[in-house]
Amino acid sequence: MHTPTQDPRRWIVLTILSGSLLLISMDTTILNVAFPSLVGDLQPGAVQQLWIIDIYALALSGLLVTAGALGDRWGRKRLLMAGFGIFALASLIAVFSTEAWHVIAARALLGVGGAAIMPSTLSILRSVFTDAKERAFALAVWAAVFGGGMAFGPVVGGLLVQDYGWHSAFLLNLPVTAVIVAAGLRYLPESRSPRSAGKWDWTGVAQSIVGMLALAGGIKQLGKSGVADPLPWALLILAAISLTLFVRRQLRLDNPLLQVRLFTKPAFSVAATAIFLPMVGMGAILFLVTQWFQYGQGYTPLEAGLHLLPAPLALICASMVAPSLMQRFAIRHVLGGGLVVLAAGMALPWTLQQFTGLGYPAFAAALTIMGLGAGIATTVASVTLISAAPADEVSSAAAIEETCYELGSAMGVAILGSTAAALYRGNLPALDLDAPTLAAVRDSVGEAAHTAEQLGGGLGRTLLEAASQSYTLAITPAFLMAGVLAIAAAATTWTLIPRDLRPTENH
Repeated sequence: MHTPTQDPRRWIVLTILSGSLLLISMDTTILNVAFPSLVGDLQPGAVQQLWIIDIYALALSGLLVTAGALGDRWGRKRLLMAGFGIFALASLIAVFSTEAWHVIAARALLGVGGAAIMPSTLSILRSVFTDAKERAFALAVWAAVFGGGMAFGPVVGGLLVQDYGWHSAFLLNLPVTAVIVAAGLRYLPESRSPRSAGKWDWTGVAQSIVGMLALAGGIKQLGKSGVADPLPWALLILAAISLTLFVRRQLRLDNPLLQVRLFTKPAFSVAATAIFLPMVGMGAILFLVTQWFQYGQGYTPLEAGLHLLPAPLALICASMVAPSLMQRFAIRHVLGGGLVVLAAGMALPWTLQQFTGLGYPAFAAALTIMGLGAGIATTVASVTLISAAPADEVSSAAAIEETCYELGSAMGVAILGSTAAALYRGNLPALDLDAPTLAAVRDSVGEAAHTAEQLGGGLGRTLLEAASQSYTLAITPAFLMAGVLAIAAAATTWTLIPRDLRPTENH
């Protein structure tokens, strides 16, 4: 039965918010498939390449806490519209980029805009859908759009890049932004949190931004340079200090930027873990597979995107089924089962590689299974996490959830991507090349493909074949590591979530 406070515009609102989220989530991965074209055009170094891919998610995740609190105070609709203004400006900068650092700066600014947009989508959704069953369905749509957008990004990017070049991956943002802003100004309701009164906590803002960026940067640098480099350890120590001070400060304040006491609820903590750990794996796998399709299999950008389709299609189907599963079975079993299915899909390429050759059919099966598992797991985790938070603390819940998504994906590219890169270098056979050329080949499979194209002839073909084989052998252990993380999340779910937990509470 519907409550009397149901907003008659709620389904229009869900459509607008879904469009907003689709744009943000696609931008997380759309550049993966455009990346080889960008590398060939701008010739960024290995470190610049990592920054181009990662800076969007790192900037976004570093600012989500601040943005969520700002939306509570300033107005969530207003912050959403401002975020799209920043997003459009950053997209224009990227379209006209002629140097690698231009793209890095544009991607960072896109992350700032995304940070303003993302918490607002969940906060507005939670305030509009007051009926628990409708809210569960709306959150299922949210999860499907987010996960589907991350996986559809390479498909859309491939379509654009093949005909119009890598700049078009950013140009797409402009008309979509215009439509969303026009619809949002008319239909979205404004909302604020009653807890947002009082003095703005600048100290907490600084602590959260420094802590999150240092954490992300430290793990990224650790994956790149190894344990012997003191820089990542210095960043991780800075992150530990900043985040510890931030948490202690938030616990003392009457109106904190982030309601960290939410983590005292087992269902909330487990749901956050069940998003973060699988996203570490999914972020890395989507990145590695798109590179493998293009460098290992010789697919065009469009072909690479289309060959990823089993993942988003399966994810969307599973997300739509998840709410009914949650009504019929205990949450711990639905969430744990989804994570086990996800782990099976992640481990499949490595398993098959031990016995057979690794072609596209193996990856298609793995992507389908991963999509099914991820669709169920992320939907159930999102519904559980938001349902566990009181209505006036939903911005904190939204910031935490989306930080788990974005930071997890970025960490996956940094850690598992760097692991695959190290294995790639270790798998390369002895090559009869001069020192500078050999250094470029060992730097990344992208550099190897570019070098092979420059060399041409038989030598180029031999080099490309060797690099492709080395990269194929390198990525499946990273997939297996991702599967282990999903199993760890499943074990946590079955251990800590109460047996009788159901997503039917109205807060």
